[in-house]
Amino acid sequence: MSVPMNVPMNVPSLPPNQPSAAQTKELLLTSTITATHPVSANAVLVLQSMTSYPSVSLLMPTRPGRLTPDQAARLSTLRDSVARRLRREEATSADRLLAELDTLIATAGEMTLDQALALYVNEHHTQLVVLPVEVEERAVVDPTFATRDLVRALHRTPRHVVLALSTQEARLFDSQHGVLRPADSTKFPMKPRNDTRRNESAEGFLNRVDQALGAHLRLRPAPVVLVAAEPTLSRFAQSSTNLARLAGKVAGHHVTSPLAEVAAVVAPHIERYLASREQEALTLLDQRLGQNRAVLGLESVWLASRWERPEMLAVEDDFFFPARISPDGDSIQAADDVEHPDVIDDVVDELVEQVLARGAWVALVGPGTIPDNQRIALTTRQR
Repeated sequence: MSVPMNVPMNVPSLPPNQPSAAQTKELLLTSTITATHPVSANAVLVLQSMTSYPSVSLLMPTRPGRLTPDQAARLSTLRDSVARRLRREEATSADRLLAELDTLIATAGEMTLDQALALYVNEHHTQLVVLPVEVEERAVVDPTFATRDLVRALHRTPRHVVLALSTQEARLFDSQHGVLRPADSTKFPMKPRNDTRRNESAEGFLNRVDQALGAHLRLRPAPVVLVAAEPTLSRFAQSSTNLARLAGKVAGHHVTSPLAEVAAVVAPHIERYLASREQEALTLLDQRLGQNRAVLGLESVWLASRWERPEMLAVEDDFFFPARISPDGDSIQAADDVEHPDVIDDVVDELVEQVLARGAWVALVGPGTIPDNQRIALTTRQR
C-alpha cells in the first residue's frame, strides 16, 4: 500500500498540510464537487492530502473548447474500466464512486476545456481539474490520487510577479496559473510624492518602488518580470536589490495597458524562464554527479530520497512506473499487474511528493535528458 504523502506542489514546495479533524469530519459527511479551471496550487494541496482506497483518477487529453462527442466516448470508456475493476474487487463504495464520477463527467460536458481533463473521486472528495498541459490517457485506482500531471501544470505556469514601471507610476501584478491580477499590496499602485513642499526625484521614487517590491517578495517569493520603457528599464534593473529571480525584462510602456496586453508581452519571457529551469536542473545534476552527490535510476533515487538529504529531483515528464513498495518502504519492485490493490500505478508520483516533503525542488525535464537513459535522478545536499 502507498505511504501517504501530504505535500502540495507549487513553486518549488509548500509546507506539509493535512486536513484538521474538523475538516476531515466535514469531508466524511459531505462530498462537494469542485471544478477547478485552471489548475491551482490549492487543488493540488487538497488532492494530495486525501488518502483513501479506492481513489479514482481519470486523466484524458482534450482540445480547447467544449467536450466533443469523441472525447465524451473516450471518457466513458475510462469510466467503464474503473467500474469493472471496482466490481471485480467488490469495493463497497463502488456505486457511490461511480455515481460521483458520472456527475463529474456531466459537469465536464458543460465546461470550457483546455489541453486535458482530470477527474478525481474517492469516498471523501470529488474534484474536476482542467489542465493546460497534455497528459497520457489513463484510469488510475490507488490509495492516493494521481497528481503528477497537476504538478507538471504548476511548473508550466509558475506563479510570478510583474512590475510595470515608469518614473511617474508603478503597478505590481501577481500571475498565478496564467491569470494576471493586481497584487495584494497596499503599496501599489504607486506614484511619486509631489506636494507643495517638494517633489520626489525619479531616483527616490524608483528606490521606494524597489523597497515595496522587496517587501512583497519577502512575503510571497516569486520570479519577477520587469516591464518598463528605456532608460527606466535598465536603470531600475541595475539599481534594484530585489531582482535575484529576474525571469525577464520587457521594454515598453505598459503601466496603463490592459491586463490582457501585459500578460501577452510577458508570456514569452516566462516560457524562456521555464526552459532555463530545465537547463538549470540538468546543469546541477551534471555538477553533482562529478561531486558524487547524485544518484540515477528509480531504485537508487527511491532509497536516497528516504535516507539522504534530497536537493533536486529531475524526472523526465513522460516517465511512469507501476511498482510495489516493500514493507519497510526502502525498495520498490516493478509490477505488471497494475490493477492489483497492492500495486502503486505510478510510484514516481509518490516519489515527487516524498522529496517535496523533505524540502527538495522538482524539475520535470524532456524525454531522454537524464544520463544513461535512467529517466530519473536525485541530487543531494551535503550532510
